[in-house]
Amino acid sequence: MVIGVCALACCSPKVDAPAPSGSAPTPPPPIPAPGTTNAEPAKKITGWLNWRGPHQNGLSNEKGLPTKLEVGGKNQLWTYEISGRGQPVIANGRVYAWGYRGDGPNLQEVLLCLNEADGKLIWEFAYGDYLSDTVYSRYSVGSPTIDPETGNIHLMSTNGGVYCFSPEGKVLWQYSLMERFGRLTFPNGRTGAAVVDGDIVITRGVTSYWGADGPARDRFYAFDKRTGAPVWSSTPGIEPKDSSFSTPVLANIDGRRVFFAGTGCGNVACIDARTGQPLWRFQLSAGGVNCSVLVQDDIVVAIHGQENVDSSEEGRMVGIRMPAKLPAPGEPMLILGKDDEAWRHPYSMFTSSATLANGRVYQVTKTGELVSIEAKTGKLYFAKKMENGQLHASPLSADGKLYVGFPNGAFYILNPKDDGVDVVDKSQLEGECLGQPTAWNGKLYIHTSKRLYCFGKAAGDQPTATLLAPAPRPADSKPFALQIVPSDVLLRPSESAKFSVNTIDQYGNVLEKNVKATFASYIPPTALVKAEMNGTVDADGTLVASSANTPSAGAFKATAGDLSGLCRGRVLPKLPYAQDFEKFALVGTNVVDGARIGFPPLPWIGARLKWEVREMEGNKVLAKTLDNLLFQRAITFIAPESSNYTVQADVMTDGNRRTRSNVGLINQRYFITLIGNQQILEVSSNHERVKESVPFTWAPNKWYCLKSRVDVAADGTGTVRAKAWAKGEPEPEAWTLEVKHQFAHQSGAPGLIGFSPQSLFRVYVDNISINNN
Repeated sequence: MVIGVCALACCSPKVDAPAPSGSAPTPPPPIPAPGTTNAEPAKKITGWLNWRGPHQNGLSNEKGLPTKLEVGGKNQLWTYEISGRGQPVIANGRVYAWGYRGDGPNLQEVLLCLNEADGKLIWEFAYGDYLSDTVYSRYSVGSPTIDPETGNIHLMSTNGGVYCFSPEGKVLWQYSLMERFGRLTFPNGRTGAAVVDGDIVITRGVTSYWGADGPARDRFYAFDKRTGAPVWSSTPGIEPKDSSFSTPVLANIDGRRVFFAGTGCGNVACIDARTGQPLWRFQLSAGGVNCSVLVQDDIVVAIHGQENVDSSEEGRMVGIRMPAKLPAPGEPMLILGKDDEAWRHPYSMFTSSATLANGRVYQVTKTGELVSIEAKTGKLYFAKKMENGQLHASPLSADGKLYVGFPNGAFYILNPKDDGVDVVDKSQLEGECLGQPTAWNGKLYIHTSKRLYCFGKAAGDQPTATLLAPAPRPADSKPFALQIVPSDVLLRPSESAKFSVNTIDQYGNVLEKNVKATFASYIPPTALVKAEMNGTVDADGTLVASSANTPSAGAFKATAGDLSGLCRGRVLPKLPYAQDFEKFALVGTNVVDGARIGFPPLPWIGARLKWEVREMEGNKVLAKTLDNLLFQRAITFIAPESSNYTVQADVMTDGNRRTRSNVGLINQRYFITLIGNQQILEVSSNHERVKESVPFTWAPNKWYCLKSRVDVAADGTGTVRAKAWAKGEPEPEAWTLEVKHQFAHQSGAPGLIGFSPQSLFRVYVDNISINNN
C-alpha cells in the first residue's frame, strides 16, 4: 500500500475538543541537517504557552484577575516599550513577546524574553524584513508558541521565517519559507502562530513551490520540532484570494488527531494532523478566512468579513456540522455545503477571533458589536454596541468576565449576561489594542502598538489546564504505511541527507522508528514532467546527490515488506553557476499565442507556472508567462541560500511608450530591478523599509546587462551594489547605485524577479551567472 505525505483512515463523528469552562541582530546560523537533535533537558513547563491559550479559544481558567486596570497606578506592575500586534506567551516565569521597533530601513521584528516579575529583559532576537510587501508597520500579527515538552520557542515571522529557539535564546533551527518553499507575501503582513503537537510543529503560508505544489495555494507544513526536518505538507484548498493567519485548532476524532483552520481561498478546512491529508472543506467566503475557528462538540464555528459565496453581502458567521464519516487513506477530501450548516448569522469580522465560554460564542464584529451566540444552536442571546469598529483584537474570557481591547486603545472588562453585558471597567491604553490579552499567574498582559502592559498582582493561582492531548491509540491500530523523514530535502551537488523511515498505522500514529527500507526513484503517473533527482539512496537510507552541478528534482519510494511511502527532493547548484537556456527543448505549446515553449529547471521554486523558455532571434531565452494574474509578479529562487556572491544576467521587457514591465535580480534578499514606467534602477528589500533608486533610461524590446554584488561587514552593516548597461556596450567601471544598510541581510538565495502589470507585457532573462565574490 502506497502513501505519500498525506493519509487518513475512516473516522466516525466522535470529537474531543477543548472543553469550555466558567540591540543589533544575531545572524541566524545555518539550518542543521535533518536528523540533528537539539533537545533541551526535560522539565515541567507551565504557563500560557500558545496563541489563545490551553483551550485554543481565548478561555482561561484563571481566577482573581484584575477587575479594573489602573493605568500608571498600583496594579500596573510594569510596561515594556515595544510595538506589537499579537499576544505574549508565558512559560516558567518568563514572558515571550513578539513585536517590532525602529523605522524605515532600520525597522526590525524582535522576539523578547522578559522576566515575568518585573519585565526586565533576559534576551532578545532581532531581524529585518526582506523581499516582502508588508505595509503600514503591519508586523508581529501573531504569537510565539512554547513547546510544553522542551520549553523551546517556535515563531513564524511576518516575512515567512520559521524559527526554533531554546529557552535561552539560541537558534536551534530555522527556515525562510519564501526561499525554501516559495512562500508568497502580502501587504497585510498577517502571520499567526505555529502549533506544537507531539513531535511536530505546524506552520502555514501561501506557497508556490515545484511540481505538484507549483500552483499557488494556502499550504500547511509540519516539521520535526527538534530538528526542523519536514514531516508533511498539505494543500487543502483552491486558488487563494488572500493570505490567512487562522491558527489551527486541534481536536480528536475517534482516535485520529485533526485540526481545523480557515484558508486564504475562503474555506474552513479539516486536516489530519499526523499525515497532512485534507479531510474536508467548507467554502465560507469568496475571500480569505482569517479568524480562528471554535469547536463545540460536533460544531465548528467560523466567521469571515469578505463577500459571501452565495450573495453580494459581506460577512457571515456559521455553525458547520462535522461530517459523520471522514475519508479513508487515499480517498478525496469531502466538500461540504449549505446542507452542512447548522445555523448562520449575518455578522462580519476580518481577523478578530471569537472566544467560547459555557457553550456560548462571544464575538466582536467589525462594527464594534459584541454578540453572544449559543454554539450548538446558533441562538442569539444579545448584540451590544461597544465601539465604532474592531480590527485584530480577540477577546479573552476568564472568571466569568470578558477582556476586550479595541483599535482606538480602549480596553473593556465586561460581565456578560443572558440579555446583555455590564461594563465593569473601561480604560484607555497608549496605542492600538490589536492582540488578545494573556492571563497567567494573577496577571493580565496586553500588547498594544506602543508597549506591552502587565497588570495584576505578584502571584496568582496558575491553573493547570493544558492543551488537549491526543487520544490513545485505537485498539485496531495496525501497520499501514511508511513515513519518511525528512519528507522533502534540498541539497547541493555531492551533499547527503539521512532518511528516517517510520511505520505508521491507519490513524497516522508512529508504531516503529528507523525501519529498514529500500529506496527507488519514483515518477508519479500524473506527473506532467517525467523528471528524476540526480542522486541515489544507499542501503543505510542516505541520499547522496550527484556531483554534477546541474539542478534536478524528483521523488523516491521507500519499501519495507508490503508497506511503502514517498519523499521528494531537489538538487540546486552550488556557486559558481551559469545558465543560458540553449539546451532546453521546446516541447510544449503556449495556450495563449500558440508559440512553442520549453520549461525552466524543475527545482527552481515556482518557475514552471511563472516562466517558460522561448526562441527569440535564434536564441533561447527565459520569458515570463502572462496567463495568470496571480503571477503578474514572479519571484523565483534558482540556487540555495548563500552569502557574498555576484549575480548577473541579460534582461529585457516588452512594452510601449506608456506601459512597461519590470525585470530584475535577487541577491542576498535584495531586489535589483529596472523599473520600466519610472525609468530607474532600484535596490529594495521592502518598499517601505529599504528602497533607493537612481534614474536610468532604458527602452522596451532592447537587451540590457544587470549586475549586483552584496558586501556585509563584520559589524553587520552592508552595501548593495548594482549596475546596468546596454548589452554590447562596455561594462561601466563604477557601480550605478550603491545602497548602505545598517542591518544588512547576512545571506539569501539568488533569484529572478519579473513584474508584468495586469500580465500585459512579457519579461525576458538570459545568460544568468552567479559567482562568489
